[in-house]
Amino acid sequence: MLIWSQFKEIGAHSRISPPFRCWGLNQMRLGERVNIESDCWIHVVDGDGDESSAKLVIGSHCGIGMGATISAARQVVLGEHVLLARNVYISDHAHAFEDITIPIMHQGINNIKPVSIGKHTWLGQNVVVLPGVTIGEHCVIGANSVVNSSIPDYSVAVGSPARVVKQYNVATKRWESTGAIQQLS
Repeated sequence: MLIWSQFKEIGAHSRISPPFRCWGLNQMRLGERVNIESDCWIHVVDGDGDESSAKLVIGSHCGIGMGATISAARQVVLGEHVLLARNVYISDHAHAFEDITIPIMHQGINNIKPVSIGKHTWLGQNVVVLPGVTIGEHCVIGANSVVNSSIPDYSVAVGSPARVVKQYNVATKRWESTGAIQQLS
């Protein structure tokens, strides 16, 4: 398949289900056994950053659900074994809209900040991850959450904006409430 040769790097046994919309494959690196479901839009846009390195890195054994959108101008990194449910949106940039005399579609992008999602993390359906966010390892982000600030390792976060409601206690080997659920009410 011609698409494989266009990637900067692609690991063995990775699979992309059509239809698949993409741009900038030469700046994307996929690990081994990555599974990208149909109707995804994954692209690198013109922006800042080192053109010689991959701007979009998807680690080995990741699963990208149907309808996901991942857009990178500087860098988006998904660690190994990351799972994205349907319709997840991840971007390291936003549309500029400062000048009201120019249509937004012609103003370019701004707020370019790297995004990182740690290994063994799961993002539920319709999660939105905004520029500059780091989501730690072994996290769960609940469906329909908007992540606009970083989430520490071993956390469960929900809501818009996403708040940590549980954290894993290594000593007790249990997920424990942070009390944030009451604060969200």
